[in-house]
Amino acid sequence: MTGLLAVLAGALALGLLVHPRIVPGVKVLVLTAPPVAGVAWLLDEVFGRLGLAVTVVAVYVVVLVALNGLIGHPRLPAWARATAFVTIPVAAVAWLLVVTADDTAKDPGEDPCSLRYGGVPVSKAFPPQAYCLHEGGSTDNLASGAQFVFWVCFVSSLLLLAVGLWEVAREPRRLVRQFRTDPSPAR
Repeated sequence: MTGLLAVLAGALALGLLVHPRIVPGVKVLVLTAPPVAGVAWLLDEVFGRLGLAVTVVAVYVVVLVALNGLIGHPRLPAWARATAFVTIPVAAVAWLLVVTADDTAKDPGEDPCSLRYGGVPVSKAFPPQAYCLHEGGSTDNLASGAQFVFWVCFVSSLLLLAVGLWEVAREPRRLVRQFRTDPSPAR
């Protein structure tokens, strides 16, 4: 059932992307807002971290402006614009794989540190890191591949978003045009 819902959501997102009458700014907002709203809701309601939820929403607003600036950049090739929409989710999934690599939710005898390495599991949210800490102070990395993917995607996403923010700062009217339905240029 979950797979079917994922396929339907993907088809809906693809249909939204190719629909010619929907302006680019609204497409970006509709495609990116639900996951961020879900994360903010989880942080506030489930974990009781209202300040962190507000921070996530504030960062999302900046990223939304940057993405719309990136889409409106006149000389940037289409593949570079699309790269941001790939690297950001891949970075998020890689981050999740890194911070959950220690499996601290499992029974203490079943986590990968005590089974394979004989240490204590440790994970950090940022920079994302998961490792086993031994009594002598030595460590064993648990997710070095996912950590590498995270940093590659994170840095490329930051560079692309910086280009988008630069474009918005350089010409703010272009951001407004991303949300207009008429083809006339903004004055």
